[in-house]
Amino acid sequence: MTDSDWLVLRAMRPAIETLASRVAEPGKVAIDFGCGSQPYRSLFASRGLKYYGVDFEGGDMPILANGRVDAPDSCADLVLSFQVLEHVRDVNRYLQEARRLLRRDGCLILSTHGNWLFHPHPEDHRRWTRQGLLAELRENGFEIIECVPVLGPLAWTTLLRLTCGYHLLLKCPLLGRLLAKSLAVVMNLKGCAEDLVTPEWVRGDNACVYVTLSRAGAPV
Repeated sequence: MTDSDWLVLRAMRPAIETLASRVAEPGKVAIDFGCGSQPYRSLFASRGLKYYGVDFEGGDMPILANGRVDAPDSCADLVLSFQVLEHVRDVNRYLQEARRLLRRDGCLILSTHGNWLFHPHPEDHRRWTRQGLLAELRENGFEIIECVPVLGPLAWTTLLRLTCGYHLLLKCPLLGRLLAKSLAVVMNLKGCAEDLVTPEWVRGDNACVYVTLSRAGAPV
């Protein structure tokens, strides 16, 4: 609770875990496309999946310069993509590559931002409405099974203010870290309360993050 990302991460993990429980089975192959530090590896490996992290550096499989994964067609039962899509220049190429990796009726679990601050790692290109994100998935050969909204507008506006204040306080000498963590506790508690009173119909179309489960349909 003393971190500026706590509010969104505490809600994202259960959403991912719930969707994973529907499609993750022992012996299946999962490719985490743009895995970064692989924060959800244990969630899938503990279910008996063969998990492969894929990234430009540090993964089990490399991403080539053209954005293609060094893996054969139809090699995965599950493709994972967590907070990657907003950093991708060519969304269609990325989603079509995910579709290429999936076996017939394989699934994609993908999360990305609805509303959030600019955060280049190393680039940051877009944000989505629920309608726009689902449309792009469909246009690239995916059939939507479920879309879970994470944090409604009351909570994510608090989270935005916390993020700015937290990093500003960290620059202060001596007491900066203590003040930043104290601010995080107060604002995270406030955000939890705000999200509890936010109606689901408001959160659904105005979320900070969307976590989606899709099935690979006919190739486009």
